Amino acid sequence: MKTKVLPLKELSIADIYNGDKATFEVPIYQRNYAWEKDEIIALIQDVYDAYFSKKQTYFIGTLVSFHKGDQVYEVIDGQQRLTTITLVLGALEINFQNKLTYRARKKSNDTIQSIPHFEIDEKDNGIVTGFKYVKDAINEIVPKTSQDGFKIYFQYNVHLIHYQVPKDIDLNHYFEIMNSRGEQLEKHEIIKARLIEKLNDGDKAKFNRLWEFCNEMNVYIQQKYREPAIFKDSLCEFAVKTFDDLPKVSDNIGTMKISELIHFKGAGKQPDEDDKIDTFQPIMDFSNFLLIVLKITRIEIEERSFEPTSFNLDDKELIHEFDKVLVDETFVKKFGFNLLKAKFLLDNYLVHHSNEDDTIENNPWKLQYWQKDGKNGYLKNLDGESDAQQKLVQLLSMFEVSFTARQRKNYLFYCLLYLFGDDRDISNYCAFVSGLADKFFKDVYLVANNLNEINTPKPGSFDNTILADKALNITPGNDNFDFTAIYGDGTAISKGIPLFVFNYLDYKLWGKYANELRGEKTKEGGKERIEFFVTLGCSDFGLKVFEQFYFSRTRRSLEHYFPTANATGIDGAPNLEQINCLGNYAMIGSEANSSGSNWSPKTKLDHYLDASGKIKLVSVASIKFMIMMQKCKDNQNTREPGQEWNFDDIKAHQEKMLKVLLSGVE
Repeated sequence: MKTKVLPLKELSIADIYNGDKATFEVPIYQRNYAWEKDEIIALIQDVYDAYFSKKQTYFIGTLVSFHKGDQVYEVIDGQQRLTTITLVLGALEINFQNKLTYRARKKSNDTIQSIPHFEIDEKDNGIVTGFKYVKDAINEIVPKTSQDGFKIYFQYNVHLIHYQVPKDIDLNHYFEIMNSRGEQLEKHEIIKARLIEKLNDGDKAKFNRLWEFCNEMNVYIQQKYREPAIFKDSLCEFAVKTFDDLPKVSDNIGTMKISELIHFKGAGKQPDEDDKIDTFQPIMDFSNFLLIVLKITRIEIEERSFEPTSFNLDDKELIHEFDKVLVDETFVKKFGFNLLKAKFLLDNYLVHHSNEDDTIENNPWKLQYWQKDGKNGYLKNLDGESDAQQKLVQLLSMFEVSFTARQRKNYLFYCLLYLFGDDRDISNYCAFVSGLADKFFKDVYLVANNLNEINTPKPGSFDNTILADKALNITPGNDNFDFTAIYGDGTAISKGIPLFVFNYLDYKLWGKYANELRGEKTKEGGKERIEFFVTLGCSDFGLKVFEQFYFSRTRRSLEHYFPTANATGIDGAPNLEQINCLGNYAMIGSEANSSGSNWSPKTKLDHYLDASGKIKLVSVASIKFMIMMQKCKDNQNTREPGQEWNFDDIKAHQEKMLKVLLSGVE
């Protein structure tokens, strides 16, 4: 008789990689490595949080393998996580004896074995890019003074549960067990069960329907609820005032067990067959959305007793944060109402990414609301083609590419909290989001006490700055700042410059164009246009860059324009201190050739603006970077080869950018 018992063992990373001799082999049927930057950042952040809070053990999931013999273990489940762990070990320069291999995938095999330099001809770009994301995440999240401790913690305190499938098990039966009974409940399903059991039978059905409709984070809520009682005839206004105002639901779920309710979807009122569902790429997942709604709800109902700065907007704390609340019928109804209202506001007043790739010709960020005219439903810009519409799209997408991880989206919480105040005037909303960006920059990123050793905002710094007596405060209060004292001017190596600073700068550059030149048919050589480019510090490179500019999600990392490999300080070349400042950093996209980090500024200029299209322009679509490259291009005609971008240019460019960045700051 074949066993159905699956032996398991708790192992540390050190146990797996430097314990009993083993080779972990990824079979051919497994997909290629596919973790994106967000997932990698989340892992590093979670482990660092556990290290910082001195958790004895931090679990990061499971590893399921089948022992083939000769200490070779076929990885059945967990290869994405195992590959990421291998990349982290390589980035932390930790030696390990046990190997991760890829059966019948020579390119992947050679790439994983060639960490950290990847000096091979054929590379698995997913692994190479993943390694870069790991290194960037460690440098951005873990202070240098903590990296030795983090290195030890990662090896010995980070654990997995290893299921070793016995030799005599039927693997098809194993997969059947895992798919039907082995799935662990999601945290939000546990929360749903806790809340729904506090309601009477009729309200249970109503709450269940609301929950399941809101759970579809990639669909406009009006396309799920199509009752005028909720969104009026046009389905574009939020008309209900309380949970009790919601239409009754006929689903008879009063006799269901809680375990059945967790997965019950209900019939609800579905779209007609001829109606097209408009989907988008959501900017956050449901669990993190629940936390934002919980924080708003607690501010509303707890008044003085709730301290928002102690609330953790991180889905791994979802159950813990709900544990702090007295869950009764009144709370559940209030939370359910707020969940529906927040989903309406999120869908219709925050940007979403369309189901399209980022291209230079098309901005995929949409700020649209869904409405119905007669029998037909359609999407419409929140404020047509107005200046406020365009400014809001740029501002909200600027925030989104600055805070890509789906946890800790403070800006999103502040926007929803503002919109909960029922002021939907677009001009006022635009002024709020603009003020929020200024407040972030001036009162968080320009206040040294709000930043850690690598100039990343400390926990609580946003709430302590933005929330005053649980109310939003976007009036800047910092009059005593020194940008270069925090971020450097080339006289010493910078401790780090956050991505938000560069994104905010590009927004300010776009805003300068929008205020001074957009809409004007200013010809090249005209007075206004000449003055515009003089203030940027380069010659005229046209207005198309500004017209097409948007915050592409390919903007994922910073690159030294003058490379570190050439920063010798010899023969007029800048040294390491001089290149580590705002004036030499450039945003770069994921499709730019990763091997280009060591190219000279002139070589980068030739490659990144190559008209052949080998590198898509969207990958270098940073206005600041375009200014740097144009200055380098300007210098080609007057300088010796290799001198097109020197420390004088770095200093001059930084001064020009600071004037734009700090414009309006007294």
